[in-house]
Amino acid sequence: MTQAAALLRRFGRRYAAVVRLATAAPICAIALFRAAPENLPATVAVVAVAAAWTCAYAGWLTWGRGEALVALDVAVLLGLSASVWWTDAIADTNTGWLRLLVLFMCVTCQWHTTAPVGVAAALLTSGGLAAAVAVTGAADGDLIMGLLWTPAAAALSRLAWTLVRRSARRADLAVAEAARVRGASLVAAAVRAEEREFAASLHDTAATTLLMVGVGQVRSDAPWLPVQARRDLERLRSSHGEGAAASRADLVTMLRAGLDAVPLTVEFDGPGELPLPYEAARALADAAGEALTNVRRHAGVTRATIRLTGDARELRLDIADQGAGFDPDAVPATRYGLRESVRGRLARIGGTATITSAPGEGTLVRLEWRSDDG
Repeated sequence: MTQAAALLRRFGRRYAAVVRLATAAPICAIALFRAAPENLPATVAVVAVAAAWTCAYAGWLTWGRGEALVALDVAVLLGLSASVWWTDAIADTNTGWLRLLVLFMCVTCQWHTTAPVGVAAALLTSGGLAAAVAVTGAADGDLIMGLLWTPAAAALSRLAWTLVRRSARRADLAVAEAARVRGASLVAAAVRAEEREFAASLHDTAATTLLMVGVGQVRSDAPWLPVQARRDLERLRSSHGEGAAASRADLVTMLRAGLDAVPLTVEFDGPGELPLPYEAARALADAAGEALTNVRRHAGVTRATIRLTGDARELRLDIADQGAGFDPDAVPATRYGLRESVRGRLARIGGTATITSAPGEGTLVRLEWRSDDG
C-alpha cells in the first residue's frame, strides 16, 4: 500500500468513528423522546445496547485494524432492527432512529472496508431492517421504500470514496515520479560537477605544464619540471582517490605542498594550520595554485605573496603579485582558468573569488569562504 493510500485508510477509519459517535447521541435521543410511556423501558434497553456498541465499535475503528468486527457490527444492527417487534416502534412511528442508525453504518462502512465487504454489509443491514419492519405487517409502502434508499446512499458513499482513493494513488505516483526525477537530476548534477572539477584539475596541472613547455615558456630541461610533472600526476590521481574521500584536511598543508613545486618565490603569511572540510580545503588550495600559475605565466615576476586570515568558520585567502597586471573585464569568457579553475571552484563550495588588477599595477586574487555551519 502506498503512503497516501495508507494515510487515507487511517483517515477513513477515524472519520467513520467520529461520525458514528457524533450521530449516536441525537439518534438515541430521538428514540427515547418518541417512545410511548408503556414502551419506554424496552426502548431504553435497546438504546443502551446501541449506544454501548457504537462506542465500542468507534474505539475499534480508531485503534484496531482489519475488517473482523464488520460482521459483528452487521449482526448487532440486525438485532437492533428486530427490536421493533417488542418495543412497538411501528405503532409509535418510532423507526426513524433505527433508519438513521443503519444509514450512518452503511455510509461510513464504505470508508474503511473493501468493496465486497462494504457492499455486503450495506445490503444485509438495510435489508434486515426493511424485512423486520415488513414482517410486522404494520408498515406502509412509503416506509419500506424509504428503507430501501439506504443502499443507494451507501453506493454513492462507495463511489465517492473510490474516487478519493484513486486521487491518492495518483498523488503517490506523482510524488514517486518527482522523487525519481529529482534523484536523476541530483545524480546528473553530481556527475557534471565531478566532470568540471576533473577538467579544472587537468587544466591546472598537466595541460598547463605541457603548454608552457610546448610554447617555449619554460625549457624542457628546467630543474623544477620533473617535480612539477610528478605533482601534476599526483594531483590528478588524488582527485578520484583516497584524498577525495577524506572528511577534513588542513588548508595550510595543502597550500604549502603546492608552493614547494612552484618555480616562484612565494611569501606565505598565515596560521600554522587551518583544518577545513576536505572539499573546501581542496577547492581553495587548487584555486590558489591556479592563481600562482597565472603569476608564473603572465605576470613577468618571480615573486608572489599569499596571506591567509580567518578561521574554520570564515576565511579570506589573498594571492598577490606586483607584475604586469591586466584588465579583468577584457578577459574573454572562453578563458578557462579564471572562469572555472578560480571562480567556478569557489562557487561550487559556496565561496567567492574576486580579481582586482590593472595594467602595470599587479594583481590581487581574493578568495573568500564561509562555513554553512557558522
